[in-house]
Amino acid sequence: MEKISIIAITKNGIKTSLKLKETFPNWEAYAPSKFSDNNPKINWFLESTTEKIEKLFKNNEAIICLFSLGAVIRLISPHLKDKKTDPAVIVIDDQSNFVISALSGHIGGANKLTEDIARKIGATPVITTAADVNKTIAVDLVGKEFGWIIDNDSNVTKISAFMVNEEKIGLYQDAGERDWWKKELPKNIVVCSSLEELEKSNAKAFLIISDKKIKKELLEKSVVYRPKTLVVGVGLHWDTSKETIREGLEFCLEKFNLSKKSITKFTSIKKKEDVQGLIEIANEMNVSLVYVPKEELADITIPNPSYVVNTFEGTPSVSEASAIKVSGGKLVVEKQKFPPNLTIAIARIEK
Repeated sequence: MEKISIIAITKNGIKTSLKLKETFPNWEAYAPSKFSDNNPKINWFLESTTEKIEKLFKNNEAIICLFSLGAVIRLISPHLKDKKTDPAVIVIDDQSNFVISALSGHIGGANKLTEDIARKIGATPVITTAADVNKTIAVDLVGKEFGWIIDNDSNVTKISAFMVNEEKIGLYQDAGERDWWKKELPKNIVVCSSLEELEKSNAKAFLIISDKKIKKELLEKSVVYRPKTLVVGVGLHWDTSKETIREGLEFCLEKFNLSKKSITKFTSIKKKEDVQGLIEIANEMNVSLVYVPKEELADITIPNPSYVVNTFEGTPSVSEASAIKVSGGKLVVEKQKFPPNLTIAIARIEK
């Protein structure tokens, strides 16, 4: 988290906030001006605590509240929206005995932050989310540390309940990091080697980790995680537009049954001037763009070399070679041509 604030409203709380700043110097600390001793490490505020909490709630990823849980609940309740956007809220009592994860425990990161703070100040962490206390899989957090995203979160709450109640859940993975769960899998998880096996498993719900499109019948009972595994290589002309690239990409994804949400990079040959259309599509999709010098591309073994490309670019391949080079993996989509001046290939990063 980048923006975290501490708010204290008692003298003991201010002492704790200073202690926290010794360990977490980038956090901002706030306290009422009536307690001011001109310590520059504290932002002394004049407005009411109610007004200050409202501002902090809107402008922080996490708030550390050094006063009672009941008071915190009353202060933040008017500002609650949903667990996807609300900041993490952690409460620490006036004697620093307990650190309580009060809001946005999973997605917002309050649970982890609670454990980190408690460990640093020698307090007891208090975490009440069911997946954590039952030491089972938190369905809404799988692969978060790797940048995985959930394709559709409509089933998360239902399948989270199945998980903590130890209902049978089928698991299938064909892409992405394999060490997302570093412990022994819960006993109610059945690992399947194919989607066909998953469908026949008689499980109440499914967890699917894949960069491929999943058929509707499975989606209805699944939470699907999209690992960042696909690298899109693009061969193009200086005036190839964003719209042309998008159309070609969508054709490839549909034809080869791949998910757009698993794209992690675009890549192409390093030219004297960058192609604006490629920059625009990368920005639009919030995907990084990597350029590779022609000398490096020329050394890559590819299935579809081109004499014409070699004549103009100094390498027999741009799209295939750059996708293989940047991914370090294998092609899942060989070069697709889109006249007059676009080629696309896609490779998968092997985790």
